[in-house]
Amino acid sequence: MSGGMSSSNWLAGNGGVYVVGIGLHPYQFPSDTPYTHLGLTAVRAALADAGLAWQQVQAAYVGTTSIGMAAGRVMLRHLGSTGLAVTQVENASASGSFAFRQACMEVAHGISDVVLAMGVDKHGDGRRAANKDGLERLSDTATIPAVKFALMARSYLREHGGGMESMAKVAVKNHGNAALNPYAQFRKPRTLEQVLASPKVAGDLTVQQCCPRGEGAAAVLLVSGQALARLGLDPRRCVRVQASAASSERDETRYGEGPIDLVRDSARAALEQAGIGATELDLLELHDAFSVEELLYSEAVGVCQPGEGAAYLKRGDSRIGGRCAINASGGLIGMGHPLGPTGIGQVAEIVRQIRGEAEGRQHPAARWGMAHMIGLGSVAIAHVLGGTARC
Repeated sequence: MSGGMSSSNWLAGNGGVYVVGIGLHPYQFPSDTPYTHLGLTAVRAALADAGLAWQQVQAAYVGTTSIGMAAGRVMLRHLGSTGLAVTQVENASASGSFAFRQACMEVAHGISDVVLAMGVDKHGDGRRAANKDGLERLSDTATIPAVKFALMARSYLREHGGGMESMAKVAVKNHGNAALNPYAQFRKPRTLEQVLASPKVAGDLTVQQCCPRGEGAAAVLLVSGQALARLGLDPRRCVRVQASAASSERDETRYGEGPIDLVRDSARAALEQAGIGATELDLLELHDAFSVEELLYSEAVGVCQPGEGAAYLKRGDSRIGGRCAINASGGLIGMGHPLGPTGIGQVAEIVRQIRGEAEGRQHPAARWGMAHMIGLGSVAIAHVLGGTARC
């Protein structure tokens, strides 16, 4: 496939969908900071980045998992009660990503021209609906993510002949990227020896190969292509959303292969919608809650061949300045994973990179980027961004 947007792409409606403003509150360990402060910090930063006023925003979608009912409305009233529509979105780790998708739909279908998509979360009790389904478990640990991915890691290393170092190098790269990111929860580079020597969590996974939980916020402003000129926005800083694709688990999926199939299906659909091939991606932000996921999912997306994830990393192809910068933000391992904001933060990182504004960690000539998230291994979502309004 050659670069270019498919004529059947629903995102082409209303002149296309553009990210015109981005803002974050740095991800951090749990604190007494109210969620309203976290969220409003990100929203105000996005408004300032776009040069828009709050009164111009017509709708808002808020991704959150752990705060409670009507979190968005309670928070956003502090910017002024303008009567805008507010929708709260929850879909596990992919909550922010699905909030972004809903915002894209509203703009593309001409319902609104200026829409806020944001994520905000505090560290909650982590209670899941899967634990309330009334069914007994054969194992008390079977649904714990660390155990699940430790088993997947053991299988991957056995099949492809890699050692524990091949996984640990993912954490070394991503902690190094996060050290350059002022919004990251971890700001300290780690050596391979430090990653391997950190305490074991499950199987071969050590603490520094697992993402932290915490809190934070991320926000983006979406504007229709038809409204860009009217609003006086700089077309060089307006990055186009080229694709959005979502999926969920299938009955025929083999045990343990669910997340991989989800990533493959959703990424393939998004790339087809955008009209590009996986090897054309310059940036890939993906769900690396555990180090082995980056190896598995880089293969599933198609930036490298099956079984080549560890070699791709070892060659430096996934570093900033390599063939495709994977988790230039630091990923979930280094940037952090506050759940609600995570997917929006991925989009913000790609926009910053395509604009050429990722000071200290800029990937050269970044043109195409994919933000990919999964939620509890049962839902997946991919967004492709590329080009500015001037292109």
